[in-house]
Amino acid sequence: MKFSERWLKEWVPTDVDVERLCEQLTNAGLEVEGATPASPALSGVVVSTVTSIAPHPAKPRTQAGHALLVCEVDAGEAGAVTVVCGAPNVRVGGKYPLATVGAKLPGGEQQNAVKTATVQGVASLGMLCSEAELGLGGDDGGLLELPCSLPLGQELRDALLLDDVAVELDLTPNRGDCLSIRGLAREVGLLNDVPVSPPRMVNVPVLGSAEFAVAVSNPAGCPRYLGRVIEDVDSSARTPLWLRERLRRCGLRSIDPVVDVTNYVLLELGQPMHAFDLAQLEEGIDVRNGRAGESIMLLDGQRIEVDENVLLITDGNGPVAIAGVMGGERSGVSASTRDVFLESAFFSPTAVAATARRFGLHTDAAHRFERGVDWQLQAQAVERATALLLEIVGGNAGPVVEAVSAGHLPSTRTVRLRKARLRQLVGEAIPDADVLRIFERLELSPSVSGSGDDMEWTVVSPSHRFDIEREEDLVEEVLRVHGYNAVPARVPKMALALGEPAARTLPTARLADALVDLGYAEAVAYSFIDPKVADILDPGRDALHVVNPISSAHAAMRTNILPGLVAALRTNRARQAERLRMFEIGQCFRQSEDGLEQPLLCGGILYGRRDVEGWANVGAAVDFFDVKGDVEQLLAFSGKTAAFARADDPVLHPGQSATVTLDSELAGRLGRLHPEVEAALELPSGVFIFELDAEAVCELRPRRHRPLSRHPAVRRDLSVVVPRAVEAGDIEAIARRTLGDLATDFHVFDVYEGEGMAATEKSIALGITLQHPQRTLTEPEIREHVERTVAALASGLGARLRQA
Repeated sequence: MKFSERWLKEWVPTDVDVERLCEQLTNAGLEVEGATPASPALSGVVVSTVTSIAPHPAKPRTQAGHALLVCEVDAGEAGAVTVVCGAPNVRVGGKYPLATVGAKLPGGEQQNAVKTATVQGVASLGMLCSEAELGLGGDDGGLLELPCSLPLGQELRDALLLDDVAVELDLTPNRGDCLSIRGLAREVGLLNDVPVSPPRMVNVPVLGSAEFAVAVSNPAGCPRYLGRVIEDVDSSARTPLWLRERLRRCGLRSIDPVVDVTNYVLLELGQPMHAFDLAQLEEGIDVRNGRAGESIMLLDGQRIEVDENVLLITDGNGPVAIAGVMGGERSGVSASTRDVFLESAFFSPTAVAATARRFGLHTDAAHRFERGVDWQLQAQAVERATALLLEIVGGNAGPVVEAVSAGHLPSTRTVRLRKARLRQLVGEAIPDADVLRIFERLELSPSVSGSGDDMEWTVVSPSHRFDIEREEDLVEEVLRVHGYNAVPARVPKMALALGEPAARTLPTARLADALVDLGYAEAVAYSFIDPKVADILDPGRDALHVVNPISSAHAAMRTNILPGLVAALRTNRARQAERLRMFEIGQCFRQSEDGLEQPLLCGGILYGRRDVEGWANVGAAVDFFDVKGDVEQLLAFSGKTAAFARADDPVLHPGQSATVTLDSELAGRLGRLHPEVEAALELPSGVFIFELDAEAVCELRPRRHRPLSRHPAVRRDLSVVVPRAVEAGDIEAIARRTLGDLATDFHVFDVYEGEGMAATEKSIALGITLQHPQRTLTEPEIREHVERTVAALASGLGARLRQA
């Protein structure tokens, strides 16, 4: 929610500056996302009036086709000036902003400085401005018309009170009561011990007799519904500038007076409202569930097919609005509207939330209803909106018609707080008088019983607070108002016995540290993912779906670690990151015959250049062997025998992928994403990943310590010809099995396929280092070990030595 600091301080006059105000709100649990000036920098723009208008002698026209006019403008103390203007709404006697010569408009210091201009022979000493040119809105179709009461020559910044700040809050779902100026004023008044001074709101006189019947067929979904007819409104009237400005500073645009008033009441009191064109309604309003085959065209032009699970506002011709979410196009207010039917209702939060999420309709009304609106506010909101409408568009207000089911309305809760429990949870004693004052300022109607340590406070939750249900909620209220920073920090004193370390298991934090050392950055992603992404990154596995997802993009539980890493890659790529290495360690969720499995997986993603950009680097991109090398270093943690084999994985590139085993147990996979997967996820080409069983990697093999040999090592290189299907890992396994502990190192340094080789064969060159722990190997012994190795390779893999 975004709000105007000036508007808030009209309700609760305090002398705290905006920085302190933001700090107070954040410390009280209402997190401030940011505070920005409510208007751009302006200087030299004053209030003026047009005293005469004459056609331009050359009769030129603007790009929009409007004739240029020569206007004499009175700017008060700044004097009278001549201005050439092509706005269609300029008129004699009208008051408009005048940017005098030298004035600075939004967009820069130099390029938007107003200068004397000559327009086809006529000197123009300034510029009459639209709201778009002033940065006060998007309307550039005419001049910004100012109220007649503003004094001539006054700086526009002072006249319109533009020295204001728009503060944006990120409220938690339990604080729907603060989605209004009134709710925020309660909080700010409480935090600063200042009384709240709301504007005077009175019931308007009923001068009309017109009524429109209302009924509620689903009282559980809509326990209270109020309606009022206002006849003979002037649809040609324009929303006054003060109201448009307040909407703009709170992030809403002006549409028309009727809609603007309902939005104003929503911001001021927190009650969503809707206005219907009475001429488009038939028979009466009925709040009911939808029926099979019904549909509604919404105000945003979207047609929605509804059913019996959707709560609707209907008339004799069918749906006219989705209750608490959005109105329908058929009954919307337009320029031809003469009579308005104004509604104010309390809708069940669960009914609105389910419908809004089902159809992806996140509106300001739904945002408030699904968090809970004050269920005693509706009548006051109707009166407030009616008074504003009569002031702006005129008309006659009829009586308020109400349908209410008291048994389905929420009820107040009586909650008890024990002094001993408060001290136990807070860690110190808060003065009894302070606790009582806090409850009184929170409008909780507190009463006190008992004394000393047996004292108790009993409170009644007000209609605007849905989140006060139990004793701990009251502790939270006391502590956040008292101030978390006011509670001294103390180290708890406990007699703790040291546990036995798990000698065979490393903490996953060590795994994370190792990845950071390798140049990876840690990503933390939601466990909830888009089911479509789950189908792409784990085809053939049914993901566990969430019953009540926060959005359609978080409707399933991840079955592997890749979706979050892919999303992080896309986000960083969109911000011009060209070299990325990220990892995540987290639980995944898989359904099996034995129930829900929650393996702990470690995953990584690589993309871009192998090295950071520099004069000494060739700029090569990462490849399969980069990710394989990183994985090999991670697998060294366990001390187990690691092996890689060609993978048959639909998510990975068939020629650049491998499975990973530890002591012959499958422990993960690595490789490049399949090109089709990259295309489906809108990823660049050349993305490499690895995914490992974190518990298997961190499970240590029993260590065997042996002294370093003092005797020389000897290396022998072999080049063997093997069938193309043979992998280097197969050769290494046989060689190590044959040589035992004598083989201290083994690596492949060349692979050859091509001229001189059969089409079904390849040559692999490998280096074997031999070292005896207790003596120097003799040449005959070395020759014997090599010959045994070659014989074993020939027997096991059909290998033969390559002839020079």
